Amino acid sequence: MTFAQALSYRLPLAAKVSILHRGSGALMFLLLPFVLYLLDLSLTSEISFDYLRGFASHWFVKVLILALSWAYLHHFCAGIRHLLMDFHVGVNKEAGRKSAAAVLAVSLPLALLVALKLFGVF
Repeated sequence: MTFAQALSYRLPLAAKVSILHRGSGALMFLLLPFVLYLLDLSLTSEISFDYLRGFASHWFVKVLILALSWAYLHHFCAGIRHLLMDFHVGVNKEAGRKSAAAVLAVSLPLALLVALKLFGVF
C-alpha cells in the first residue's frame, strides 16, 4: 500500500470515534497541569478569582474552554462505549457503528449546550 492509498482510505465511524477518544484523552492529559494551576490560582484569593473571571470572558479563552469541555464530554461518552466493549457488549460491526453514532449523538449536543452557555445565549 502506498502513502496516497493510505490517505484515501475511509475509516468507519467506530474507528473515527475511537481515534477521537484517544485524542481527547491526550488533550486533557496535556492541559491538566495548566487547569490545575488555574484552579489553584482561582482559590488563592478573591482578587485572583476576579482576574481569572475577566480573563475567561475573552472569546478566544471561551473557545479553549469549549474545546476542553468537548474533549471531556467526548472522552467520557466514548469511555463508556469502550467499557461496554470490554464486557463484550456490542462488539460486532453493526453494534459498533450504532454505539459510535450514539457517542456522537450524546457528546455533540452536550458540547453545544456548553457553547451556548459559554457565549451567553442562556
